[in-house]
Amino acid sequence: MAVPPQMRALLHAVNALLRQRRYHAALAMLKGFRNGAVYGAKIRAPHALVMTFLFRSGSLREKLRAILQATYTHSWNLACFVFTYKGLCALQAHVQGETYQVHSFLAAFIGGLLVFGANSNINSQINMYLLSRALFALCRLGVEKGYIPEPRWDPFPLFTGLLWGLVLWLFEYHQTTLQPSLQSSMTYLYQDSNVWHDISDFLLYNKSLPSK
Repeated sequence: MAVPPQMRALLHAVNALLRQRRYHAALAMLKGFRNGAVYGAKIRAPHALVMTFLFRSGSLREKLRAILQATYTHSWNLACFVFTYKGLCALQAHVQGETYQVHSFLAAFIGGLLVFGANSNINSQINMYLLSRALFALCRLGVEKGYIPEPRWDPFPLFTGLLWGLVLWLFEYHQTTLQPSLQSSMTYLYQDSNVWHDISDFLLYNKSLPSK
């Protein structure tokens, strides 16, 4: 099917605009918003789908609404953060005439406060996800820069043992301090497996089906 001349002219004008270097910073903000929205939906939708149908009670409609709400919130927040971060980085570079490392920190600090500062379940999950990776990265950076002596042996097994020992101790004796989704997962694994009545809820189901 042939493209109408008006549409062809419009596409040509849009593509010409996208190639203009003078608008690169603003266009990068828009594409960052787009990529944040897409990525947020891609990673939240399957997670919300699994967690909702595994652990959430309610009707199918209520579950679908919860999945859509979680996906929308994650997608929107991430899109807004990328837009804000890239905009503030560009603004600082424009004001100072060049880019400095501190620009990235300041832009992300302000964006994080504005977008992810509300203490909600989704923001908490995102922040905890970033925290673990940031701590790992800082340890590696410390070794690269010589601030931390390079280990003579692989510390990962010891780290793993301490991590699992700590989280199970917290779950067994201070469960309310853990993030809600982690509590749900660990309850399913370690507490629900202590209870059964017959073969149905021992092997086929986690809990007995309600009698009719």
